[in-house]
Amino acid sequence: MNLTNIVSSVQNIAEAIASVIKVDVTIVDNDLNRIAATGRYKNHIGEKVNRHSVFGFALQQGESFIIENPRNHEACLKCEKIKECKEYAEVCCPIKVNDEIIGVIGLIAFEEKQREAIIDNKVNLMEFLNRMADLIASKLLEKEKTYRMKLLARELETVLHSVDRGIIAVNENGLVLHYNKKAAQLFKMNENEVVHMNIKQLLEDFDLSSFITKNIPIKNREFSYKRNGYYFRGVFDANPILAGKKNFGFVFTFSKISEVLSVVNDIATRTMATSFDHIIGNSGCLKKVKYAAKRAARSTSTVLIQGESGTGKELFARAIHFYSDRAKEPFIPINCAAIPEQLLESELFGYEEGAFTGSKKGGKTGKFELAHKGTLFLDEIGDMPIHLQTKLLRVLQEYVIEKVGGKDFIPIDVRIIAATNKKLEEQVLEGAFREDLFYRLNVIPLNIPPLRQRREDIEVLVEYLLEKCNRKLGKNILKIDEYALKILMNYKWPGNVRELENTIEYAVNMCSGNRITPQDLPNRLRNKEINLKEKDFERIVPIKELEIKEIKKALDYFGNTKQAITKAAKALGMSRATLYRKLKDYGIKQS
Repeated sequence: MNLTNIVSSVQNIAEAIASVIKVDVTIVDNDLNRIAATGRYKNHIGEKVNRHSVFGFALQQGESFIIENPRNHEACLKCEKIKECKEYAEVCCPIKVNDEIIGVIGLIAFEEKQREAIIDNKVNLMEFLNRMADLIASKLLEKEKTYRMKLLARELETVLHSVDRGIIAVNENGLVLHYNKKAAQLFKMNENEVVHMNIKQLLEDFDLSSFITKNIPIKNREFSYKRNGYYFRGVFDANPILAGKKNFGFVFTFSKISEVLSVVNDIATRTMATSFDHIIGNSGCLKKVKYAAKRAARSTSTVLIQGESGTGKELFARAIHFYSDRAKEPFIPINCAAIPEQLLESELFGYEEGAFTGSKKGGKTGKFELAHKGTLFLDEIGDMPIHLQTKLLRVLQEYVIEKVGGKDFIPIDVRIIAATNKKLEEQVLEGAFREDLFYRLNVIPLNIPPLRQRREDIEVLVEYLLEKCNRKLGKNILKIDEYALKILMNYKWPGNVRELENTIEYAVNMCSGNRITPQDLPNRLRNKEINLKEKDFERIVPIKELEIKEIKKALDYFGNTKQAITKAAKALGMSRATLYRKLKDYGIKQS
């Protein structure tokens, strides 16, 4: 603490003392700076007092004392100006704050009459000076307290303006008392507007009187704000300011729903980024689909991914999202087949409070709002009920949604990627899927090939999945037996990559050595092992029988389309015409 912080107050007190005692007064701080004075020393304010003076002695002693015979007192013996001293008497009274000496009040008599006045009234004089010292100390404490309060107020103001939520404090009648910059920005109001505003003008549907009566905090209440063409949807918390049971007002905190959802989605999806490198395989058909998917990622059009279960449709959807300009925005998946029909609408579009029995207080945000600015992945779209297909079509046409039980249309910016393992064209013909919605979704079609059509990828997939399962299960399986791999290569994989992954995990669990053998494979595949062995050692097979078998194998592998027949003929080493002739000769029917 430093007396220089209250110089004017100290000077006023020095002059008050001088007018009462009728002697010269000097007050120094603990650094021996003369900060106040009257009489002969008034022109010396700001100068430094010698450390061997009586003031230096007083600072060391820390006690009040009177010098009746200057030049002979202990305090005067080391003074450099002892021979020049013209003082008749002197009084020193330390100024203390919490036992710390912060200065000294000095009274100096330059006449015999002043000396007698001091000596004749020692007790009262010392009591008076001690009170003056306490007055100076209290002034300094008050100054320090005021400074700390101002500093604290500035700190709180800085914190208040740094918060990323709008904050408004109101009195018990709802009139605005304080607010931060975020609140002004959020509601687009200037200072003059805010200070004359009532919270009811911001929250038109909010029952303030009920809140005052209950004095119970409110959490995550949704609201809509409209003013001069400006509109946003937000959430707010409200907490009463209570002292005992008396209410002195409320503190409201506000956020835009879009900002809240952005934070939630960032936390939920930041560790799930997927690239096209995560899609394992080098087969020609897979490369072709990946190339098309990368092109689709650069567009904002809807994508329809079709393929059998387990082919990796969601993996493709994620890769498209994270390869697009929306990569930093949310990717929200929802399985239309996994959610009961009566709940699917509220999951997609959300609902308002009280929309139906059992609805959550405050309502619920739907997947479309969660995916704002990002991508919504509608998996198993073929299982979506017809009435929801109609509502989805409206979203794709008008880019707005309406909550269940809601009155307002909410604008959204969402890219749709849909997927199905069903043949939507057939569902359209059967009336199970809206034709207009199909064309809205099928702007960019992607067909993921089943694993049996890209058998050359099986080996690299096995290596990748083996390493993955080793990490997951804490094992160290080095490789897969050649014959076990042959079994995997010859299996048709109706469950595709998902089934292959489950098979490898099973084998890693069952393997007792460092190499997977046929004995470690599931029974459904070990039966294939027996068939393979029989083929290796059975009787010599006639050429015709072999041709029939290989032709059927080729058809199973490549399919029965015109393009597939060409591929099958090439693989069998014959022309398309020859293949068609043999199909007829051998009575092989095309399915």
